[in-house]
Amino acid sequence: MWTEEIFNFAVGAIRGMPPIEQQRFQKCIDAYVSHCSKNIEKERYYEGKIRLSEVNLGIALPHGMRGLEVGCSWGAKAVDVLAARSIFDGFVGSQGADIPGLNEIVENNALLSEYAKACRDELKFGCVFATLSKDRRTGCKIRFHSPLSAAAIWDGERGGILCGFVIADSKNGMPTVINYYTEDAVYILRNNSGVWNAEYLPHRMGAPLLVPMIWNATSAKPFGRSRIKEPVRRLIQGYVRTIADAAIGIEFSTAPQKYLLGVTDDQYDAVVNSKFKQYVGSIIAATTNPETGEKPTFGQLQQGTIAPHVEMIRVLATQFAASTGLSVTDTGVVNDANPTSSDAIEAQMKTLIGLAEDLNNNNSLALRNIALMALAISENTTIDELSDEQRDIVAHFRNPSMPSIASTTDAAIKLASARPGFANTDVFLEMVGFTPADIRRIKAQEQRARGLTMFEELNNAGIG
Repeated sequence: MWTEEIFNFAVGAIRGMPPIEQQRFQKCIDAYVSHCSKNIEKERYYEGKIRLSEVNLGIALPHGMRGLEVGCSWGAKAVDVLAARSIFDGFVGSQGADIPGLNEIVENNALLSEYAKACRDELKFGCVFATLSKDRRTGCKIRFHSPLSAAAIWDGERGGILCGFVIADSKNGMPTVINYYTEDAVYILRNNSGVWNAEYLPHRMGAPLLVPMIWNATSAKPFGRSRIKEPVRRLIQGYVRTIADAAIGIEFSTAPQKYLLGVTDDQYDAVVNSKFKQYVGSIIAATTNPETGEKPTFGQLQQGTIAPHVEMIRVLATQFAASTGLSVTDTGVVNDANPTSSDAIEAQMKTLIGLAEDLNNNNSLALRNIALMALAISENTTIDELSDEQRDIVAHFRNPSMPSIASTTDAAIKLASARPGFANTDVFLEMVGFTPADIRRIKAQEQRARGLTMFEELNNAGIG
């Protein structure tokens, strides 16, 4: 995470970079700096590091507790629960076949697992950037960068990125290598003893080799909006404040306030000087006050209860669930007195599944662009020069509703009975619950069994 102080570039001071690109690069830096503090805040809320100084109203929480941190996983839940339902499963060609060269790129870049990490950053910040570059070993190298280390400028006319940069390397908290992307080149900026030099690498892609995956974009915010947006952060603050209030209430409940009236000065001093002994002692004794003749009176104030705090947490959890599409149980709050009905849980799940479908639909377009660029880079060509088979690909995602194996098996058997030959497909085996590794073993052993059967038939017929 870098701040404004490290970006001390002066327009025209980068050697080997045209002035117009330096001006655009400066705009990218300005965009990065303007969003830096908010992105750091979102990262902090995702990690659950909220200080009481942010939430203290100055009424119930003592100012001496302002530096205390109370952990809260609601920010991570808002991101992780939705991201877990977006499972990228590779690319499929128009005929359902694999595209030559594309599977190797996916495997060499571990794209399936890298997508899972990138999806979390996308939901956390609103967007994430994929960069592509030529690689001798893999053909094309694909890397993802969060807005903590990347920024771009949106071109409303073309509906895409005009230019952008990523911090590729750093040393002692300072960037040493920055990759700047334009529609026809990549500028690799290297810091050599405080002097920045640009290496010019042209390409023919017609668009920056910087592809964004964007969540919940609007016309005003083309780079999307975070799942941990302002209203959600305020609810998290309310939770942290309520938990802190409840902790203080428990402390008072553990040591309830007592009173002793009508004691002598000596008895008062003895009680005050040994408060803990008086609290844990089973007997408190006092003689009649010789000055007033009063008998000492002992009593205990009514203990406080944390019931209002618990009720407030339930209210906050309900609002948080409504704002994020999660169920209340995802927040860790369970109302035993009035448990959520199965119909209500199903309705909440439909909201989350709808959000996951929107996420998959948006990301499928970005992943297709990434795949087409990767194929073009690995073959030293342009996207337009790729074959029709290569261009006609779609990103495949698993069902975000995550149905049980029993329900998918039942559906698969019904389809197989209505559609002859369906039971012989890999899709049938996937619906039944077999993994890709299991499917490979099944098909290999079936092929081996057919070979043995054919051999036996030929041997019985006297051939061979």
